[in-house]
This record gives sequence, C-alpha cells and structure tokens, in this order.
Amino acid sequence: MTQTITDLPKLALAWHRAGRGVAIATVVQTWGSAPRPVGSQLVIDADGAMEGSVSGGCVEGAVILESQEAIIDGQPRVLTFGVSDDDAFAVGLACGGEIRVLVEPVGTALPIDLLERLVTLRNESEPVAYVTDLETPGPRLVGLPHYADRFRLDRSGMEEDGRTFVAIHNPPLRLVIVGAVHIAQPLAAMARSCGYQPIVVDPRAAFATDKRFPETTLIDDWPDAALRALNLDRRTAVVTLSHDPKLDDPALITALDSDAFYIGSLGSKRTHAKRVVRLLEAGFSEVQIARIHGPVGLDLGGRQPAEIAVSIMAQVTQILRKSD
Repeated sequence: MTQTITDLPKLALAWHRAGRGVAIATVVQTWGSAPRPVGSQLVIDADGAMEGSVSGGCVEGAVILESQEAIIDGQPRVLTFGVSDDDAFAVGLACGGEIRVLVEPVGTALPIDLLERLVTLRNESEPVAYVTDLETPGPRLVGLPHYADRFRLDRSGMEEDGRTFVAIHNPPLRLVIVGAVHIAQPLAAMARSCGYQPIVVDPRAAFATDKRFPETTLIDDWPDAALRALNLDRRTAVVTLSHDPKLDDPALITALDSDAFYIGSLGSKRTHAKRVVRLLEAGFSEVQIARIHGPVGLDLGGRQPAEIAVSIMAQVTQILRKSD
C-alpha cells in the first residue's frame, strides 16, 4: 500500500526500528494564512530524509536542521516561524502567516513505547488523542470521552492554558455507497475529496467496475453481508442509492443495527413512506427508523446526478460536524 500522510506515525516507528535516528515535527499552532493546518506532521531522520509537510516547503529546511540537532541531543524543541505582510508571499506564508512547530526526537522526548501504542491504536481504528505539555514535555495518550468536541470536529490544537497541545488521531472516515448507479460516481469522487474512503457495494458486477469507479473500493457481495463485514462504526456513513428494496432494505437493516453516524436512502417521500412500513414490519421502532435521512440529502433543488451527490455530501458533512 502506498505510504500516505496519515501513515506518518507508523513510518516514524519503522525508521526508528531500522536504526535511523528519527524526529517528528508537528504544527501545533497557526496564525494568519498558514499553508498547513494544525496537526500536520513531518518525519525526519538523522541524514535529513523526510516525509510529510509542516509548511508546504517554505520553512521545511529550518525544521529539518532543528530536527537533526534534536535527534543528537534528545531534546524537544518548539519553533516559531513568521513573516511580515511585505514578504509573506515570497516564502508561502500569505498575509503575515505564522506557525509554531513542535519537534520531538523518537526514543527520548517521544518514548518508543508510546509511539508503538499510538500506531497500534491507529491500526485498530481506535480514536486516540496525543497530549503533551509544551513547557514540561511528557506526552500521553487519552481516548474518549476526553476531548469529545475535538474528536467530533477532527480538530487538533492548543488548549486554553496555552501550553497543552492535543493531536487528534481519529479512525478514517468512510462512505459506504450501496448501488453503483450514476449518482454514486460523482458521490464517490466528492467523498474522496472530503477525506472519506469511498466504498461501493453492488452485487451487479457490470455496475461496480474499476472504470466507472477509479480509486474506489468495490465490493460485489450482497449489501447485508458486505456491510456486516465492514464493521460499520461511528466514523462511517451509509447511503443507499439502488432504488431497489432487494438491495437497499438489507443494507438499511444492517446499518440501523450499527454505530454508523449517518444513514441516508434515495427515493421520494412516497418511496420512503413505503420503506418505513417495511422496516416497521421488520421490527424496527419509529425512533430507530428516524435515523434514516429519506429522501436523502439537503433540499438544494438539484436534479442532475452530480447535484444530488452535492446535496448528499453536504448533509453527511452537516451531520458529522453538527454540535451535540
């Protein structure tokens, strides 16, 4: 599998185990128009090899030098980079941007057993927060219900005390689409752009093809079996688009028995009313069935497949990010 930015803790661990001195640099705070968000990371080894980014390139050189020194002396560093409005664009920090970067050498400031635990929890899709005090370093890992709002919003950052940094490591977001129809094509692409792993489920092999759905996980099993195997969790959204009760209903039944944070189903109000009757007969309560957004998506007035996909993605985003 290709290494991605989200694999950086695992990469740092692998480099350390290979005998390479390693440090992890993390953006802990930004002001103005910083090019990389809080939580962005850069992994550096003793020879200056790197993966990831903390600034899009404008301060990476300085961070690498500081990281190499940190690897030698074993001490963490908090670095601040900023520029005035006059020369901001020349280095990539537009409009007087400023960033604060924490550098932690692996094995000293960042204990190896803690990094191993972080990588394990990420592999197990467990939400975990990496918490450290910038003034008296001593990182630790905590999970829910601590920092519940940060987990919900995927928002790493500094606490109000001005010294505690919380890096949120959430399981990946997934959008499971049942029915490889026309709407599913732009929806899968939009989901990917929004940071979701799109998964298309359709037992009709002629519909779910790599050509129609590039860079998308395709499952040609029956929806109920496929969704059970996917272990739908609170970071998963499910949308049924086939408009065929033989495919949609089993998927909805499985989704209703899961922790999926969003369930939506294509169809008119009349179609949804019939769907509700079938689910009531299947033993679900009105409260349970109310989890289904039907007709699916925000009412934007769209009619074309891509317009409907926009309305679905907008509603999924709204439900994920709304306040409790």
